[in-house]
Amino acid sequence: MSFYSVELPYRTDAVHYYAALADLPWAVWLDSGGMARYDILSAAPQRTLVLSDTVKQNDPFAWLRSELGEQVEAMENVPFAGGALGYWGYDLARRMHALPGVAEDAMHPPAEAPLPDMAIGIYDWALVLDHQQHTARVVSQRRFAETEKLLPQILQRLQSKSQLPPDTFQVQGKISSNFTIDSYADAFTAIQDYLKSGDCYQINLAQRFSAVASGDALGAYLTLRKLSPAPYSAFLNMPHAQILCASPERFLRVQNGSVETKPIKGTRPRSSDALQDRMLVDELRNHPKDRAENLMIVDLLRNDLGKSCVPGSVRVPKLFEVESYANVHHLVSTVEGRLAEGRDALHLLRDCFPGGSVTGAPKLRAMQIIEQLEPHRRGIYCGAIGYVGFDGNMDSNIVIRTLVYADNEIRCWAGGGIVADSDVAAEYQETLDKASAMLKLLRHYGGVS
Repeated sequence: MSFYSVELPYRTDAVHYYAALADLPWAVWLDSGGMARYDILSAAPQRTLVLSDTVKQNDPFAWLRSELGEQVEAMENVPFAGGALGYWGYDLARRMHALPGVAEDAMHPPAEAPLPDMAIGIYDWALVLDHQQHTARVVSQRRFAETEKLLPQILQRLQSKSQLPPDTFQVQGKISSNFTIDSYADAFTAIQDYLKSGDCYQINLAQRFSAVASGDALGAYLTLRKLSPAPYSAFLNMPHAQILCASPERFLRVQNGSVETKPIKGTRPRSSDALQDRMLVDELRNHPKDRAENLMIVDLLRNDLGKSCVPGSVRVPKLFEVESYANVHHLVSTVEGRLAEGRDALHLLRDCFPGGSVTGAPKLRAMQIIEQLEPHRRGIYCGAIGYVGFDGNMDSNIVIRTLVYADNEIRCWAGGGIVADSDVAAEYQETLDKASAMLKLLRHYGGVS
């Protein structure tokens, strides 16, 4: 086996390269949004791993490990040259944790067919744009014989002048939520009772918005990335769904055995007034409630990382930093560690899944309460999108600020962590602040609030 690498003209924006691949099966784009170093594009995977309710697979991470095969050497300055890429849905946790089947049970039938809990392609090539080195390269580990025939076809596409397809996406009618203000308040009160009784320290509660839609969602994704650029964005064009993700949050990264997670907990809206905007940053950075919320999740993630990392290697180099995005400010911390002998990226992902910033603490009890109080299962929302390479390296996001388009319906979610001193009106407003770009997108395409 030998590394394959072919240079292409560097572009600051990968959109026209993606357009050249868009009609291929399972075309995927991990998009830096102009805020991170790499864009990664691929399509036409050699295999697909789709995990639905009918697939009996108790440990999907072990299944994925077996499909990736023996680990290979990494290519220098190439984050991904082939391996597993796709999504792990929040409800994948049911295969590892004891959760009640309350949401959408016999009393509350699902409003739509559930999407697979996991959809992963095994890709043997990638186009990597390095915005630091200003390079674009088609790279491959050439793990499969079929790749030799595929690569010239991919190069021909990428070297030809590609046109963006016409934007055919439309939203029809009302954008509805699965919570009213009153039903959200009822769920909030129930959470306060759980907090006071000592069940949890923090519980994440999300509302879901949905609308009828038609057409292809690529144009909508290109609009979303202008409305809400984010460093861990993605567009996944899969047979069962198109996923439009503008996530600001890294879940887990593994780079040559070094581990990093960057939980977000604490949010303020942006202001068009510069002075007011700075005041919101200062308030977020110093507010005792937001710092306490963030610290709870940092502690949870330190514990999760500790299951796969060398004892004593887990540390918190950055605590309570403010990161600012187009629509909101976030309070972000960084937790690091080092993988222990005999542990790999998939052990880590399994140990930490789903991310604590979108569940609450303690994680299992928080998830059980979420199941009781949210009207629908989360599906892909609050899971992870990312890759695990043949070289053992991994990067993944938390699936927030994300729209899922399937079966002529587009859905998006927004939530927040609730603690004992939370205010119901402020928490409800926070969900609207987080959803603002997505709701603006739906209105842009014809949706009515």
